Amino acid sequence: MKALTARAPTRLDFGGGWTDVPPYCDEEGGFVCNVAIQRYATVRVSAAEDGGAAIDTRRATDSALAEAAVRRAGITGIKVEISSDFPLGAGLGGSSAAGVAVNGALAVWQGMSLDRTTLAERSRAIEVEDLGVPGGRQDHYAAAYGGALGLSFGEDTRVRRLPMPADLKTALERRCIVVYTGQSRISGDTIRAVIDAYRRGDTHVRFALDRMKALARAMADELFERNVDALGDLVWEHWQLQRSLHPSIPTPLIDSILERARAAGARGGKALGASGGGCVLVIAGEDNVDAVTDAVTALASHLVPVEIDEAGLVCRPD
Repeated sequence: MKALTARAPTRLDFGGGWTDVPPYCDEEGGFVCNVAIQRYATVRVSAAEDGGAAIDTRRATDSALAEAAVRRAGITGIKVEISSDFPLGAGLGGSSAAGVAVNGALAVWQGMSLDRTTLAERSRAIEVEDLGVPGGRQDHYAAAYGGALGLSFGEDTRVRRLPMPADLKTALERRCIVVYTGQSRISGDTIRAVIDAYRRGDTHVRFALDRMKALARAMADELFERNVDALGDLVWEHWQLQRSLHPSIPTPLIDSILERARAAGARGGKALGASGGGCVLVIAGEDNVDAVTDAVTALASHLVPVEIDEAGLVCRPD
């Protein structure tokens, strides 16, 4: 092979984020419900003219990630290029998608066959151990597996693929509205603060995480039953708990977007990822998608198209 391309999807986290972060998931067990979308990190690996390793990215975070992955793999004589079609700091799990894509590409380049769980864990290990970025596991699994997932985290990770029949896929793509606020955010400090509160035994944080985990389990069940209305209701309850974890999670703009959406008839909504900016998910009612979309568009930097990815990581020779 002279060159290959790998791509991995980002995700919408419906619920359970934060419960996939140690030590909570190690001590209490975590659960996340999410779905991958067709916003991708794309990695191209090709032979380099010299014996070194050249990294070509548009973002410093991607460069550091690629350098760490190449160093771990012990590969020389290659060029690694990373591109993406989503905003930086959007709360879509973009850095994890890049990590899964680059690790998947390097594995194929070396002739290795790695299962998707191993790739997800390798990607997270580089992010946490090599780059010192705190975070959970869900984003890496969404990027590796694709589709709608119910993820159980504890001593080991169990991946439950949720069926995605055509009518459910169409309903989610039509009714899920993703608003990019234009406010990029760095999630590490917020994650550290919430986890530190958990370690201190903060009763509110512990209650909120426990309840968010239970809601995420219920979301997976409702997706299995194709009940988007109930999913939206659960997402709204989840947001009330999520926003209470730390003062930096909600912002005036996020609150305004969700207030307008609810006033126009949305069933629910929440900020994506660790929040403090990035993207906001709104789940419209069956009959008010246009009204909800119109209500939030004025506050959006832009809307992110929602098309579900069911393939996860894909690698192919050029």
